[in-house]
Amino acid sequence: MSRLETQSQHSEVLRRTLDHALGYVDSLPTRKIAARASLNELRNSIGRPLPEIGLDAVSVIDDLVADVEGGLLGNASGRCFAWVIGGAVPASVAADWLTSTWDQNSGMYSVAPAETVVEEVCGRWLLELLGLPVSVSFALVTGCQMAHVTCLAAARNALLAKRGWDVERDGLNGAPALRILCNGDRHGSVDRAVRLLGLGTAVMVNLPVDDDGRLGVETLRAALESDSDTATIVLLQAGDINTGAYDPFATLIPLAHSQEAWVHVDGAFGLWAGASPKLHHLVKGVEQADSWATDGHKWLNVPFDCGYAFVADSEAHYRTMSHRASYLTHSQEARDQIDWNPEYSRRGRGFATYAAIRQMGKNGIADLIERTCGHARSLVNQIGVLSGAEILWEPSINQGLVRFRSPKPGATDSDHDQHTEEVAAAVRKAGEAFFQTTTWRGHRCMRVSVCNWQTNDSDVERAVRSVADCLESLRTL
Repeated sequence: MSRLETQSQHSEVLRRTLDHALGYVDSLPTRKIAARASLNELRNSIGRPLPEIGLDAVSVIDDLVADVEGGLLGNASGRCFAWVIGGAVPASVAADWLTSTWDQNSGMYSVAPAETVVEEVCGRWLLELLGLPVSVSFALVTGCQMAHVTCLAAARNALLAKRGWDVERDGLNGAPALRILCNGDRHGSVDRAVRLLGLGTAVMVNLPVDDDGRLGVETLRAALESDSDTATIVLLQAGDINTGAYDPFATLIPLAHSQEAWVHVDGAFGLWAGASPKLHHLVKGVEQADSWATDGHKWLNVPFDCGYAFVADSEAHYRTMSHRASYLTHSQEARDQIDWNPEYSRRGRGFATYAAIRQMGKNGIADLIERTCGHARSLVNQIGVLSGAEILWEPSINQGLVRFRSPKPGATDSDHDQHTEEVAAAVRKAGEAFFQTTTWRGHRCMRVSVCNWQTNDSDVERAVRSVADCLESLRTL
């Protein structure tokens, strides 16, 4: 294929892709949020036989768009409130497209100089936005799951090194014991990280929380003192997945450090409160921790495949991740990403982060966070006053819980749980909004989560109206 033919193919398919992308974005205000196609329908449309002969690129893209249409969940819309997933601001989408076009293998400066410097800048910006010390090391990883792996790997290295054990060389067989004291309402991604690191979930000690979902000082003190000779990681939470609750960092972190424990903060979305002047008080003292994990695809609203790990002990972070090989060209001046994250070959995920921060700026990010918290409160409060609805948790940030009581005479808790599932399912089927359910303190609830930059007052009104219509329809069945 000649150079001109190659350029022509690129030009034609990228223009066609732009048309498809704009058509999808333009359809978001009116399209149903839930996927419309069944599993079998998707398998039939997508599951073509392995081709013997290739197709032209435009036909491939046209077919792909048509085949997946019924299976796309409208989470990019401002009316998806089921999980803590934002949309993606325009500049971050455009930068993500360019990331694929530029095709940089972004593990080292020698292979991807511009991306390396972009990540250096992103790290500096993120630390400033989140209110973390400028000396903290960082890594741009796939998401909060791998941020936990990165941070806890550094914790494992540092704690065992203090006991004379080189875990990167000698592994865990015969290593000193290690335990993790956990907020009992933690997210499951932490458990997966512990499993991936070979520690096993048996080392995790679940600590009870108070009525507000916060770990108490005396509870942690007793746990720390119960086995003070064992290397200890304390897991604290910035933003519970159901309620948005925050542990009291200003008192718990110094307590943990008095017992030489490493403090890791799960801040998948809640750490972003540090970027808001109105909500910064929620993370008071969090900067004293030893490591922090958060996501970009949540409140920063960048495309998926973007999380951030931060480690105060940069030497432990480096010892855990760094690697040298004779065929690699290591920089003596630039920051090689391979020394700070678990991946060798990787996307240049710094471009989307850089673009999102530049588009919004500090003030825009703060406004996004505060605005979505306001929409969450409006949704919960307006749904909560509907006939048959009740508020179980009014949002302190962007997470709330509502429940729907069964109209059946003598209805039990089980009936209320089932009715809540029915209402949420009816709303999803109607397509005007998208909510999912969760179990909180023994009750099934409909969870309300808002962190999409596109959510507006009209989206809230449409969602509330849909819930009201579905409640009325279920009452008349």
